Amino acid sequence: MKRCLQLACLGQGRVSPNPFVGAVLVHNDRVIGEGYHAEYGGPHAEVNCLASVTEQDLALIPESTLYVSLEPCAHFGKTPPCADLLIEQKIRRVVIGSRDPFYRVAGKGIEKLLAAGVDVVVGLLEQECLQLNRAFFTYHTRQRPYITLKWAESADGRIAAVNRRTFISNGATNRLVHSWRSEHAAILVGTNTALFDDPALTTRLWPGPSPLRLVLDKQLRLPVSLRLFDGEHRTIVFNTRQDTEHVNLTYYRLDPSRPLVPQIVKALGGMNVQSLLVEGGAQLLQSFIDAGLWDEARVITAENTIVGPGIDAPVMRGYPLVRREAVLDDTIRYYQNPASLAQLPPKSTAL
Repeated sequence: MKRCLQLACLGQGRVSPNPFVGAVLVHNDRVIGEGYHAEYGGPHAEVNCLASVTEQDLALIPESTLYVSLEPCAHFGKTPPCADLLIEQKIRRVVIGSRDPFYRVAGKGIEKLLAAGVDVVVGLLEQECLQLNRAFFTYHTRQRPYITLKWAESADGRIAAVNRRTFISNGATNRLVHSWRSEHAAILVGTNTALFDDPALTTRLWPGPSPLRLVLDKQLRLPVSLRLFDGEHRTIVFNTRQDTEHVNLTYYRLDPSRPLVPQIVKALGGMNVQSLLVEGGAQLLQSFIDAGLWDEARVITAENTIVGPGIDAPVMRGYPLVRREAVLDDTIRYYQNPASLAQLPPKSTAL
């Protein structure tokens, strides 16, 4: 199952909104096939695993055990049901990491296998499997994206100077942040961050897909000269004034009489956005924290940088620190919302 999880990770950036899935076929402790879901709309992990079996081992398939990190699908989507394929191949035993929360599967794949006389084991490394697909599980059980908060702060607790762009984290950490962007379906910033930092919100420093760009601009103050409006990637402007649609640009109107953060989260759920990275500014980040609408936070501290007078960083008071790591002279602290569906695994680095 650990190998299934390793394989599943190879689909990073190419399978969303589908989950990451890996599969391994074993005969008498010998791996005779393995595969993973490599691309949205393409064959699932089980199909690729069985296709990898060499001709001389084909006769061994019915006598083998299939390990798969997520319950085999039981419905016709972009591909036929994987549960039917396993039954057709007469596989006698299937070991599943976790059930699939998607309502069209949700135990139906397991039921099909059991009804066909297949020996089924469920729950091997279940927490690890859930953690791998935490965005997928959160979306299908809570109808909202998995929300990651991220910011960089100086050693004196400032997120920025006043009314000007402030470089805080180092170059190596910046590249890491771009890798985080590639792992999320969407990225959100507030008005002041967009105005003073003029971010592109892309993955230009990392070889991965750029997320859907989101900005909260309540009064539509942002000039169209900003890089967010370059038209190269789809951008949504959450505001309280208008609903309009342009090429790669959507204005989504929020109700100003109600809290805005829950409206944004609900809207993204309706758009099938399964993961969200909130990058700032301080007021927007604090709004997510205060609303309890977040799953994990990644706080970068530039240990040798002093900003002086400026904007205070958000406050994470009372939330558990899961782990921390050093990137040159930056320290990254990872926090967990205890109410999150998936719990972050601690690493060997001492807290």
